[in-house]
Amino acid sequence: MTTEKISKIIKRVVLVIFIIAIIVAGILGIVFFQNLLPVDANAKDTVQFVVQSGWGKSKIAEELKKSNLIRNDMVFKIYLKLNETGVFMAGTYNLSPSMSVEEIIAELQKGNTLENETLTVTFIEGKRFPYYISKIASTFGYSEEEVYNVVNNEEFLKQLIADNWFITEEILDKDIYYPLEGYLFPDTYEFKKNATIEDIIKRLIAEMGTRLKVYQEEINVSKYSVHDLLTMASMVELEAVTPEDRLELAGVFYNRLKDSWTLGSDVTTAYAVKKEDATKLTTSDLAVCNAYNTRGTCVQGLPVGPICSPSYSSITAAINPNTTKYYYFVADKNGKIYFGVTEQDHLNNIRDLKNNNLWLK
Repeated sequence: MTTEKISKIIKRVVLVIFIIAIIVAGILGIVFFQNLLPVDANAKDTVQFVVQSGWGKSKIAEELKKSNLIRNDMVFKIYLKLNETGVFMAGTYNLSPSMSVEEIIAELQKGNTLENETLTVTFIEGKRFPYYISKIASTFGYSEEEVYNVVNNEEFLKQLIADNWFITEEILDKDIYYPLEGYLFPDTYEFKKNATIEDIIKRLIAEMGTRLKVYQEEINVSKYSVHDLLTMASMVELEAVTPEDRLELAGVFYNRLKDSWTLGSDVTTAYAVKKEDATKLTTSDLAVCNAYNTRGTCVQGLPVGPICSPSYSSITAAINPNTTKYYYFVADKNGKIYFGVTEQDHLNNIRDLKNNNLWLK
C-alpha cells in the first residue's frame, strides 16, 4: 500500500472520528440542556426545600434531585462548575418542579427563605370565626381542617388560658361554637411567611390583650367578666355602625340586663342558626332554644359567648357605655339607629321608618 493511500485512509478515519465527536458532543449538549429544564413545566404546587447550614453545593444538588426539583444532580453540579455562582443561603425555600435549574439557583443565591419573607394580613372586624379560619388557611397555605384542629385543641386552649390574664375557662363551655370566637383582635399584621397556626393565633390574642390592658382597672371593678364584655362588644359590633351609636346601644343592652329583660338581638339569633343575614330570619329561627339566641325564651341574659370579632370602638362601648334612658332601638336601611324609652316610642320609630321608605325589612 502506497504512502498516498495510507494518508487518504488516515484522513478518512480522522474525518469519521471528527464527525462522530461532533454528533456525540451535540447529543451530550442536547441531553445536558434538557436536564436544565423544569422537571414539570405545568406543575402548580410548591415544595418546601430546606438547605441546612453547612451543606455544600454537591449535597444541595443531591437533595434537590431527591425532592424531584431537578432532573439530574450531576448535570446540576456541572452547570455550577461552568458558571460563577455565589453562596447558597441556608433556610427554607418555596421551590417548584416548574422552575428551571437557572431559576432554582437564582432563588438559592438570593436567600429568599420563608424565614425571611413576611406577609401582611388584614383581619376584618365584625367577622365570625370561620372567616378567620379561612383567612389563615388561604394566606399561609394550610388547610382549613388544620386550622380548625389547632383552635379546637383542648391542650392548646388550656395553655392560652394559662398564658393570658383575660381568657378563662368560660371559653370551654360546651354550648360555644368556637372557643376563641371574639378573642382574635381584628387588625393588620405582619407575619413570617412560614408562621405556624399557633403563632398566628397567639399573635392575634396577644393584640387583644394589649387593647384590653388599657381598660384593666375598669374591667377589674366591673360586675361582668372579660368574656361577658367581649360578648357584649360583639353584639354591639353587629347591631350598630358608628362609634356614637355603639356607645348608646351598649347602654340600652345594659339597661335591659339590669332590669332582667331579654336582650332581643336579631344578630344573636342569626349566629345561633348560622345565618349571615339577620334580616332573613324566620319565625321559627327567632323561637329556637339556643344558648346564643336572645330572641327566644332560653337566654335571659347575655349569649353564651361572642358572636364575632369586635372592633376597638365596640370593645370601648361595652366597657364604658353611655348612661342612657333608652330600652329600645331599631336601625334603618342605612344603618342609623333610632332609640326609644318605651315600647310605644319603638313602634313610632318603626312607623316613621316605613313611612319614609327607610325600613330595613
